[in-house]
Amino acid sequence: MAVFEGTFTQTGSLRLAIVIGRFNDLITNKLLEGCQDCLKRHGVNTDPHGTQVDYAWVPGSFEVALVARQLALSGRYDAVICLGAVIRGQTPHFDYVAAEVAKGIAAAGFQTGVPVIFGIITADTMQQALERAGIKSNLGWNYAMSALEMASLMRLLKSSAAAELYAAGAPQSLPATLKNLRPEVPAQPPEQP
Repeated sequence: MAVFEGTFTQTGSLRLAIVIGRFNDLITNKLLEGCQDCLKRHGVNTDPHGTQVDYAWVPGSFEVALVARQLALSGRYDAVICLGAVIRGQTPHFDYVAAEVAKGIAAAGFQTGVPVIFGIITADTMQQALERAGIKSNLGWNYAMSALEMASLMRLLKSSAAAELYAAGAPQSLPATLKNLRPEVPAQPPEQP
């Protein structure tokens, strides 16, 4: 049996996308700052003009899932981080939006096989949201950590699965990088009568 775990190192080749809802931007901007801080401290270049992180701004949390799914489908990203804030008001609007955002983000990950990180704060009050976006702790950091861990874990799982297929005699059309993953099989001594 094997144990598979993601890591927070060797991030230089990771490609990430961050989708941010503008609504409640006091909260989402702070989440983005926490997310970027974490990524930088783990070796990711967060410059929007760089090659590692792309940013997509959408009107609000409800639109986050659609754009996250589209980005994940592009095949360009190892993980997509979704940032937003839904704060309860006087109407049931909160319940509908929060539920659909959660379903949409989960579906984006399931449908694409790309880790799509749920970084949407759902809070009863602005104070609760602010506490989660920097007053007590910044959950943006946690969302970035989840993205790094899941991106590296999925790479590991994909390379392990490809190596197993190759070792089992899969077609020789595997990329050269995966051919190097073929485990060495020791020579079997001839059977003695």
